[in-house]
Amino acid sequence: MQGERGWDQGVWQRVAGEMGWTAVALPEQYGGYGLGAVELSVLMEEMGAALLCAPFFSTVCLAANALLLAGSEEQKQRWLPRIAAGKISAALAFAENDGSREAGGIQATATADGDGWRLDGVKSFVVDGATADLLVVAACEAGGSSPENIALFLVEAGANGLACVETPGMDHTRRLARVELEGVQLEADARMVGGWAELEGTLDLAAVALAAEQLGGASRVFDSTVAYAKERRQFGRPIGGFQAIKHKLADVMVKVESARSAAYYAAWAASVGDPALSRLASLALSYCSESFFTAAAESIQVHGGVGFSWEYDCHLYFKRARAGATLLGDPDWHRERIARLLGIGCADRAGLEA
Repeated sequence: MQGERGWDQGVWQRVAGEMGWTAVALPEQYGGYGLGAVELSVLMEEMGAALLCAPFFSTVCLAANALLLAGSEEQKQRWLPRIAAGKISAALAFAENDGSREAGGIQATATADGDGWRLDGVKSFVVDGATADLLVVAACEAGGSSPENIALFLVEAGANGLACVETPGMDHTRRLARVELEGVQLEADARMVGGWAELEGTLDLAAVALAAEQLGGASRVFDSTVAYAKERRQFGRPIGGFQAIKHKLADVMVKVESARSAAYYAAWAASVGDPALSRLASLALSYCSESFFTAAAESIQVHGGVGFSWEYDCHLYFKRARAGATLLGDPDWHRERIARLLGIGCADRAGLEA
């Protein structure tokens, strides 16, 4: 995480090229293994446990899914085999300065220019955007930022008018970038077939993957906290023998195991194309985000004064949990979204609360 890129090229080649993790969830016709969201979630859980520093989430869970859902056959044939082989990394640039996941938050513009397109605007919080070889950029065409006007474009690194600037963030294990588009000229075939609906579908699949990653982080930090509570002694006995510590750890264990159920149920829904995927993805991500944050925060409390020191990893999990909770929409936003998808309006909720 302290390297120039924020990840190690050698490790990335082992993960992608030798072990083929980048090919796991891609169809066989594009060089993948043809597996699904459940198998991908198993990998994401282990990556979350290890706080893996690699552009896997941005490349496979965001950009590759955008290509699968919104790309033309020609675009898929050109880019997906290279992603599957680990030859390139990619990123999805959808959010802007307010971090909104709504269509109205997209202000970057795409203007027809001769036989091609011109992109202008700024995208923020782009995961691994500064090192990506390929960007999938969301922009609005003429008519404003309503859903029907949102389009997706493929932009290669180094394009004229494109600047990807790394921005400081809380989580040192996952780099974010600001993508500046100033008169970026694109050929006509850079525009993807899909639009807002496909972008939402991509973010749902990414939410399922992120929930599994958060589950892995919560599980690992819980296990390490239990181990510490067994070895740290105070007043002649391990601190894990005190009731106050036992209750903390019991509460965290319940949250972790509940998060496991939510994450893998959502992964199953994604693998079978369940029509309820959108609300299940939001449910999983909102719950797993809060479970991970609780597990990381309680880990620091149990470790005491050393919990936020660089000698222990507690602070790294805490920072990943806090940053990840807003990456694809915070838990409150996702609960509000579930209510909307269920057709529960503000008046209905007020009546239920009463």
